[in-house]
Amino acid sequence: MIVKKIEDALNKQINAEFYSSFLYLSMSADFASKNFDGFANWFGIQAKEEYEHAIKVYSNIIERGGKVILAEIAAPKTAWKTALEAFEEVYAHERKMTGMIYNLMDMAREEKDYATEEMLRWFVNEQVEEESNTLKIVEQLKMIGDSKGSLFQIDHRLSKRGEKK
Repeated sequence: MIVKKIEDALNKQINAEFYSSFLYLSMSADFASKNFDGFANWFGIQAKEEYEHAIKVYSNIIERGGKVILAEIAAPKTAWKTALEAFEEVYAHERKMTGMIYNLMDMAREEKDYATEEMLRWFVNEQVEEESNTLKIVEQLKMIGDSKGSLFQIDHRLSKRGEKK
């Protein structure tokens, strides 16, 4: 059985993961409308991953006899001036999500909720990857500056990103 304090915190995490999915879907739509299909692809795949993260937490609550409470999801921003602006926002967002996961891990340890701690280990590792991937793209976008040719090269590379299996 899941402790109520943990259940409530995990329900908030579900909402945060769904918001992340909406944010990335909004970014995908914005870049698709600007004919940057690679950026749109990267953000679209990211949106699906965040949705799957929400479902992972959702399933964990259900499996442990808890009650899932879905909350309203705030509408994300709908436009970004540049790819760099979008990816800097993504990096900051992923760092925020990492902090949320770490807080959940601390809570699970305080409550001696080993099942939640075990589930969260996956998220800790996932966040390392998320931050690393987004920071690389931020740094590459900074390096290229206003070079349209280089921007199109990055867009082309991001069009090759496939979904995780």
